[in-house]
Amino acid sequence: MEDRLLLGQTLAFTGDPFVEGPGAARHDPHGAVFIRDGKIADLGPADRLRAAHPQAAIVDHGADLILPGFIDAHAHYPQTAIIASWGKRLIDWLTTYTFPEEMRFADPDHAARTARRYLDLTLAHGTTTVASYCTIHPASVDAFFAEAETRGLRALAGKTCMDRDTAPEGLRDTAQSAYDDSKRLLEKWHGRGRLEYVITPRFSPTSTPAQLAALGALWAEHPDCLMQTHLSEQTDEIAWVRSLYPDARDYLDTYEAHGLLGPNAVFGHAIHLTPREVDRLTEAGAALVHCPTSNTFIGSGLFDMTLAPKLRVGLATDTGGGSSFSMLRTMAAAYEIAQLRGQALHPSRLLWLATQGSAKALNLHDKIGTLAPGMEADLIALDLASTPAIAQRHARANDIWEAIFPTIMMGDDRAIAATYVAGRPVG
Repeated sequence: MEDRLLLGQTLAFTGDPFVEGPGAARHDPHGAVFIRDGKIADLGPADRLRAAHPQAAIVDHGADLILPGFIDAHAHYPQTAIIASWGKRLIDWLTTYTFPEEMRFADPDHAARTARRYLDLTLAHGTTTVASYCTIHPASVDAFFAEAETRGLRALAGKTCMDRDTAPEGLRDTAQSAYDDSKRLLEKWHGRGRLEYVITPRFSPTSTPAQLAALGALWAEHPDCLMQTHLSEQTDEIAWVRSLYPDARDYLDTYEAHGLLGPNAVFGHAIHLTPREVDRLTEAGAALVHCPTSNTFIGSGLFDMTLAPKLRVGLATDTGGGSSFSMLRTMAAAYEIAQLRGQALHPSRLLWLATQGSAKALNLHDKIGTLAPGMEADLIALDLASTPAIAQRHARANDIWEAIFPTIMMGDDRAIAATYVAGRPVG
């Protein structure tokens, strides 16, 4: 791979804006990123890097903002075809749309087509890493990883496990088959290139205690893997969990009691947490993932962003419960939800959530999510004047944050001027 020198504005986080404020980001209006062997090898002012790397092929992105590629920390690629389906509440939505669609993934060809379409869509929106749930079918995992591998993506996924009769016939496995299938897939894909397997019980209402215990045992055998699941998305879901696990102290305890809580645990949604759950999540070093378009679309509630300074918090589309493949739209929704809670989020925090915050939630912050030497060169060039409406507001910006915010609030795939995966241009 030839050396590349990308020119444009650059924005790099050197700290956490939830702790340090906007000063945690370093903006260079005439910056450059030097890429060698798929990684960022140098970063700094354009003039210095031009002189230091005269042999590099120059790609001039003009006034576009060079950022890390977006990281979607919680998604369901099998739900691609049912995004934006009218529904009521979570359980109705699962029954009406999700479960029937996921049954189709018994067909490996259907899984392969959907994986291809899904990654086309996410890359078009500047998302370079996704952590996805698959279905109970091992072929759904193989399809996702095979497509990601072909594209050279860093990607995470796991077989979704469900053995309780709350899931329909045709979408149930067993405690033993969940363990066996997950272990076989883990051994096949985990650590292969840029791929990581994630142990994936869907959530406590669709798993028996025996299955949760089996997956907890598998995680204990492979503690370097992540474990992903759902937690406290809706109030009626929490009541459902209480009826199924009457001896549990709370929703989180249904996982903790079966070995499914730890620093590599990633819990989607986590809207209606009790004080005990917040304390245990903090003590365990677990991560939460905020899914704002899903939370509003299905009427789940408003995530509390004041948890961010004490817990690792990532950001996600949660497609197809989420209503957009775009992390820009997801940032906009996160801003709107925070406003409803009286928690105005500065643009630095929104960008951080979609990049370094999600990388930290997935324990990948040493590899992706920020511009720094040694990091993998998954990058985007963001056009900050991609539409007439955005351009006219951008023209009146007084600083970089005023320049970025209209694109966060109104941007879409048209704002993604270029995408690089491991240093290679996409498309």
